[in-house]
Amino acid sequence: MKFTTYLRDGQPRLGLLDGESVIDVQDAQPQVPSDLRQALLAGHDLASVAQAVLASGAPRVPLASLTLAPLVPEPGKIVCLGLNYFDHAKESGRQKPDYPWFFYRGASSLLAHGAPALRPRVSEKLDYEAELAVVIGRRGKHVPQEKALELVFGYACFNDISVRDYQKRTPQWTIGKNFDATGGFGPVLVTADELPAGAEGLRIQGRLNGEVMQDANTRDMIWGVAETIALLTECLTLEPGDVIVMGTPAGVGQSRTPPVWMKAGDVFEVEIDGLGTLKNTIVDEV
Repeated sequence: MKFTTYLRDGQPRLGLLDGESVIDVQDAQPQVPSDLRQALLAGHDLASVAQAVLASGAPRVPLASLTLAPLVPEPGKIVCLGLNYFDHAKESGRQKPDYPWFFYRGASSLLAHGAPALRPRVSEKLDYEAELAVVIGRRGKHVPQEKALELVFGYACFNDISVRDYQKRTPQWTIGKNFDATGGFGPVLVTADELPAGAEGLRIQGRLNGEVMQDANTRDMIWGVAETIALLTECLTLEPGDVIVMGTPAGVGQSRTPPVWMKAGDVFEVEIDGLGTLKNTIVDEV
């Protein structure tokens, strides 16, 4: 199954993909909330819902004609990993961390596929990070690694756009990762059953104005999805609609000579096998 979230009358709506068309889930199944997180929290079996939606006579609308929203517009938690690819840790001048470098993003930092990403007034050091996002579908605490993937609902593309000078002002990275409209998230969510376990073995690319800047494979992550979930649930309860962003491979702008910073008019794309392509254009904050 593939889901997306789009805007209707300015409000996010959950859509199910049928080829290159989208069916509004609530139009076909009124008992299902129009927000993915709320649908998951309510315990709806979205596989059964999807079958009923596809069998309904609800209208199909071309995906390309829709204005999208972030896939989960208001996640309960967005937990991100830093330095989670061996090559990125090396280019950042660090060895493999002993424990994941976790940090948080807030919902106000998210933006949809096709939406403009903001280069803030206060910095020119805007950098890209192509990443895999995990959407949690079941609640879990103290989950062993061998059962961790049972919590995963699906996967999507993410661009963890970073304001590097602000990120480095403090040993806690959070401030440089939470500028408005810097967390690209979309365009579709693919359910876990359609991908390899833990989304392992998927090619991930980041392209700036069509030029490949990052080219790696999710098998190169230091901590895979299952181990990450197990470690997180030692500490906190993961809940339906939470999001985990799994870190970026080598090739980021700050590690290049000279550094490459994104500017107004630049287009950055994140493409992951089976998950499609997330695309955003940079604009200057006014």
